[in-house]
Amino acid sequence: MPDSVQEKVIDIIARQAVLDRSDVSLNQTLEDLGIDSLALVESIFSIEEAFDIEVPFNANNPAESDFDISSVASIVKAVKKLLSEQGG
Repeated sequence: MPDSVQEKVIDIIARQAVLDRSDVSLNQTLEDLGIDSLALVESIFSIEEAFDIEVPFNANNPAESDFDISSVASIVKAVKKLLSEQGG
């Protein structure tokens, strides 16, 4: 059974990186994909909108956020956690 959260997150990240979704893998970092800080913020907004969640992300200091952006897989995991916490 396909993982729809994973698929949506990959679609959003691929769109921001201007890549085909097949070029995005779970073990890649956003830096690997060429996503800069502006595209990261746009990705966060897109994720919030797509899943109707609030992402605890501080764009001014990403390292201090409770949202792990270290890889595509970590973003998927963080979104799933938020969905379960926020009743999604």
